[in-house]
Amino acid sequence: MVNKDELKKRLSQIQYEVTQNSATEPPFRNEYWNENREGIYVDLVSGKPLFSSLDKFDAGCGWPSFTKPIEEEEVIEKEDYSHFMIRTEVRSKTADSHLGHVFNDGPGPSGLRYCINSAALRFIPKDKLESEGYGEFTSLFEK
Repeated sequence: MVNKDELKKRLSQIQYEVTQNSATEPPFRNEYWNENREGIYVDLVSGKPLFSSLDKFDAGCGWPSFTKPIEEEEVIEKEDYSHFMIRTEVRSKTADSHLGHVFNDGPGPSGLRYCINSAALRFIPKDKLESEGYGEFTSLFEK
């Protein structure tokens, strides 16, 4: 179980509000919406791998968007009826962090767009995967 008091000390206010209270950060004014380096995105709270830059695309929405998770079992979906809408929320399985939402308007065969808050993520660049403990993902970026 995640200790909320420890998280309040470790995370910024927006990171805490997004991951723990299902807030949404502003579009186009967040850390990774325009990140173009190769690497992986991990859950800020648990460190579990969530998405790869290889599946990232510019959806024009102002948040990082991905066609699929890097490890399907770590991303869970829940119905979300907040804000007078019906949406599908995505959360991390291990830490139960709110990540964002998934929509059916994405590219490719799946047609999915995982619209994710930067404040729920930590980016690990390709050249730091090994030193950060994510060496098993380096093969994704070998051509």
